Parts: sequence; structure tokens; C-alpha cells
Amino acid sequence: MSDSCCEPHPLAHSHIGEHLAKAGSTIAPANHGAGLTVGATADLLVVGTISTGVASSPTVEAMAISGGQIIGLGSLSDLEGLTTSATKTLKPAGTVIPGLIEPHMHIWSSLLNLTWTDVSHEACPTFDSVVATIKDQAAKTPDGQYVLGKLFDPSLYPGEPNLTRAILDQVSPNNPVMVMNASQHFLYANSPALANAGVTDQTPDPAGGHFGRVDGKLNGVIGEAGAILMVAGSLPKPSQAGVASGINTILSMCAQQGVTSIREAVTGAIAGVSEVAMLHQLNGLKRLPTRVSTAQFSVMQGKTSAEVAAAWKAAGVTPFSGDEMVRADAWKVVTDGSNQGRSGYFEQPYLGEVTGGQANWTPEGLHEVLKAGLDDGWQVMAHVNGDAAVEFALTTLEDLLPAYGKSDLRHRFEHCSVTSDDQLARMAAAGINPSFLMNHVYYWGAAFRDTILGPERANHLDRVASAYKHGLRPSLHSDYNVSKVQPLLSARTAVLRQLQADGSVLNAAECATPEQALAAITTNAAWQIHADDRGTLEVGKRADFAVADSDPWSSDPAGWDAIKVSETYIDGTVAWSA
Repeated sequence: MSDSCCEPHPLAHSHIGEHLAKAGSTIAPANHGAGLTVGATADLLVVGTISTGVASSPTVEAMAISGGQIIGLGSLSDLEGLTTSATKTLKPAGTVIPGLIEPHMHIWSSLLNLTWTDVSHEACPTFDSVVATIKDQAAKTPDGQYVLGKLFDPSLYPGEPNLTRAILDQVSPNNPVMVMNASQHFLYANSPALANAGVTDQTPDPAGGHFGRVDGKLNGVIGEAGAILMVAGSLPKPSQAGVASGINTILSMCAQQGVTSIREAVTGAIAGVSEVAMLHQLNGLKRLPTRVSTAQFSVMQGKTSAEVAAAWKAAGVTPFSGDEMVRADAWKVVTDGSNQGRSGYFEQPYLGEVTGGQANWTPEGLHEVLKAGLDDGWQVMAHVNGDAAVEFALTTLEDLLPAYGKSDLRHRFEHCSVTSDDQLARMAAAGINPSFLMNHVYYWGAAFRDTILGPERANHLDRVASAYKHGLRPSLHSDYNVSKVQPLLSARTAVLRQLQADGSVLNAAECATPEQALAAITTNAAWQIHADDRGTLEVGKRADFAVADSDPWSSDPAGWDAIKVSETYIDGTVAWSA
């Protein structure tokens, strides 16, 4: 897990930026679907237990597919007229379910530490197990080579302990060690790593960073980008092939969870249009494991908001451009930071602090950047964590949107972590729907309740039930690598609201129904990324589906997180297989 929230770390720029830039600026959609023709008879007949996700016809025996599209559903006898001797038959060893939708995750920022050892709270439930994991990894690593860890989150351990230089020297005296904090605002390093970087007790703090010290000596705790870059900037950089392989690894990981469509939530923050170009190039070489919708970042260094919009347009990246596998859909604006990192923007201070974070924009700047996206016809995708950030973005859009008349752009608030009834009602009136990071409840709910926000505000976290009551169409997302891509875990949490830390329920009044939770990872999520042809298995929709060992539509939500997927299909052809 991480709480880096939506913007790539500066280290990602230095380590993968040049490889992304090599993709150039030419957008060349592969258009795999151009050769598919929907006919009167089926190319493929799927036979078995098929869960459609449609309440009026929850399960069927057979599904007929032609040209990547579903042309028939029902019993085998119902579909007799749709098959010929040329029709292939697929009998999956499991239940066929609609492909799940991951509506907010991050490819580019996740590439930075994709191969580093996981020392998250989930992988290491105690601080001692974090230390033991690093020690074990060091024992397997040849002397002198780096030992790298990621997703360490001290806020989830009693006393919020740090991985100090002394601890890391003890477990790995012969290897340089670096461990990235889940927030990516801190790095922990041992003596060999500091020596490799030429950082000593006498090294002054750089602009935009600081070195932790005790009695004037470095303690190995390195804060913020300026200092982190000094220590980690000497790490070996991945190859161009390694970056490409990493993208496919991340998308395959999504497919492994039954996901057939994702939205990359900050595209262009590292290398601009080259990020879109690279996705198209990789898809041209071999169809990607999942469909990708991109949200174009609204900030480029040295450019005004209008100039950023013009740069995307000049490159041919316009609303809904691309093809059926890689498509540009949204305009991304980040208004505040991370609640876990205490940089989300709240109306009241964090517990034990004098401020509630701050906004990333002035009122004039936010108006300008949102207007730039709206002027070009983009769906707005605004990151808002704290209740003050929700109010800030909502007030600005309430002022802007009437000038654009009625539209079907389906504007979104990302995370939308803490909200009031008034804000939800106004969002519904303005046509803005929330996408909730449900794992805020599961992984961090106890920390929000006890040490970060307090019980009252924690009860207003990720209000799925209230969103439905106000007529909204919420989705659920992972914000990977803030948390792992596992939509069925998110849906389980939406229903149960149980905390990983102690099993207690965080505000039972906000528990969603199973049907609401599953819609939030299928039909609602598909609708939010303008993919109305996905999310259920119905005649006329794309044949995007997964094969699972249990049917979430007919099973106990408590077991949804244990459901395993063996295959995913896009347009009726294998996208990923175990």
C-alpha cells in the first residue's frame, strides 16, 4: 500500500522519464477491433455457469459471441439458431462473470518501485516482520548490491516507528539499503547507501528536503524529494525494455483480479504525450492485457492551464480519441494531498495538529485549470480527499458548469473521502459522481479514527450508502499502488466496512448492499469511464469477461476477497490466463 495519491514522485521523472520520452509524440492507435465484424451467427459459444450481472436474468447456461460482441444469452436450446459448424465452443472451468472495472489506478508512478520488496503492513503485519523481511532479502543479495523495499507505512504500527540507519545497518551491513515510505515523502537508508550517495553527517539539507539527525549525526530518515533524490538518484535505472515489461506486468496483475478495463489516473505527468504514445505502441506490438482509459494531467512545467490543454490538443489527444483498447477520456486536476500523509485539505485540523492541510491551488488557479479542461470538452476528474477540498472543487464547478449547458461528460470526484450530506446533494445536482478509495476504510480506518481524524470525521469516510441515497452512481477504486488492485475486496469492504486492524465496523449506516457494491466495480465504474458497452454480460455489449472460482452475485460478500480468477477475456479472446 501507498498513500502517494495521484502525482508521480520526482524520482520517477529521473528514473523512467527518459525511457517514456523515447516513445515520441506520434499517436498510432492499433485498432485491433477494426477487423471484427458482428454477424448473425456466433464465432464462439461459451457454455457453463454464466453470471450476467443483470438482476432480471442473473445466470444463464450459454453465451453466443460474434465479432467480440455478445449476440445471445440463454439456454443451449435458446441459442441453437446462432451457431454453425464453424462456431467454436468454450467450456470454462469456473463461473463466467462480467469483466471488472478498475476506474482509478496509476501505471507510471507504480513503475518506479515495481520490483522492490513489499514491506507494507499487509505483507508485514508487525514492525518486527518488516525488519525481518529486509534482513532476509539482504541475506539473498550479493554483497554490494542494493536491497530495496517499498510501501513501509509507520502510521499502521504502534508508536509509528521509523526504520533508522542503526536498524538497517544491523540487518544489512554489507549491502546498501533503501526503503521507501508508503507516502513517498520519506526514504530510509543505511550507512552503505548514504556512502554511495556521498551524503555524510556534514552534508547540509538541500532545498525541498531534509536529513534526519540525532545529536548532529544522520539517523537514516530522509524527508521530501530534494533529499530523497540526493540519496536515491544513484540507483541503477531500468532499461527501455524494462519499462515496457513493467507496464505489461502491471496490466496483467489487474487482469489476474478479473479486471478487463482500467483508467490510468494521471497520464502525462512524467513525459507528457509520450506516455499515451507508448501505450499505443505497446498495444500495437501485442494487444494489452486490459483496456486502458487515460486521464490527461492538467499541469506541465512552465505552461499555463490553457497552454497545457493546447499541447494535448496539438498532439491529437482529444476527448475520446484513440481506439477500443487505449482511449483518452478525462482531464485530471489534483486539489489536495493524502489523508494518511496529513496533506489532505480539511476544514478542521488533524488530531494533534494545528492545521487541516491545504489546497494545491488558489481559487483563481483552480477556476482556470478546470475551465481549460471544460473548454475542450473533457470529463473533469478532480482529486479531492478532505472535506475542504470537496467544498473547494464543488464550489468552483458549481460556478463553471452552468455555462456549458447539459452534457453527458460524467464529471468525477476522486477519493471524495470525507463528505457531508449537503455536499453529496450538491454533487448530484451538478452531475458530479464520486469514486471512492474503499481501502481507506479497510487498511487505514482505525488510524483515521484513532490518530488522524477522530471518530466523527472517520464515520464520514467513503459514504457509499449515502451516495446512493442522494441519487449518485459511485464507483470503487484501488488508486494502485496506494493499495492493491482487487475490486472484490473493495466491494466486500463497501458492504461490511470492517477494519483490517481490529475487525470492527466503521459506521454501519454507510454499509452498501451487495448489489450496490458490485455495481460500483462493474456498471457504475464502466459508466464513469464512458464504457457503456461493458460492465454486464448482455446482448449488444462487448464480450469482456472473467472466469472465477465463485460467483460474487450469488455468494456471501464476506468471501469475495478470496475469489480467484483463472482467465480474463477481451472481445471473447484470451487476455490473460493463469
